Amino acid sequence: MAISTRLLAACGALALAGMGCASQPAAPFDTLKTSNLTAFRLQNYEPPEAAAATPTAPGQIPGLPPEIQQWIQQGAQGLQALIPPGLLPGFPPAAAPAQPTSTVPRFHGFRILGQTQVMDPELKEQLGEILGEPDSFDNAHARCAPGVIYAEMGLTFTQGPGAPSNDVLISFSCSQVVSRSFSWPHPATGMTPDTVKALSEVVQKLWPQGA
Repeated sequence: MAISTRLLAACGALALAGMGCASQPAAPFDTLKTSNLTAFRLQNYEPPEAAAATPTAPGQIPGLPPEIQQWIQQGAQGLQALIPPGLLPGFPPAAAPAQPTSTVPRFHGFRILGQTQVMDPELKEQLGEILGEPDSFDNAHARCAPGVIYAEMGLTFTQGPGAPSNDVLISFSCSQVVSRSFSWPHPATGMTPDTVKALSEVVQKLWPQGA
């Protein structure tokens, strides 16, 4: 009886240890809480100059891909802070950039509209848990064609000087996340509705409306 009790206790401990491992975010997101993290607001699409003269259907914004049109028309999940300037009805158009296009700051090809250093360890841990969880992703929810991404947000994080950076692009209009400097750890890249909601809450903390 004593042996059986010890065996049951050992099995229980192993099960708990396994549960602890399962709850650990996948690499490299398991290091996000203690990493140096910068978040970027990105311009998800830059239409060609000729697109402004192209006829569009009523209510459509000239030059925008249908995925972004749909996202904006649905209210952009409350993420107005991530919509490029001048695209929301009732708001003035964006001012012409002072810099030539070739010298505009970019993150993996996307124009940077703003950036912030994320210092809050709880917020970094929250991001790590969202992005490091396989169940956060399901390709059934991805809205853009394979290989196409319209990123509204970017993340870069590193453990310190000289360490390689981990770069991520997040597209709410495509409902997708892609890595740009490491092997993606999950089978899918499409965000589930719960993931979109969770990341939207993080965005609103990073860039409060009106801030």
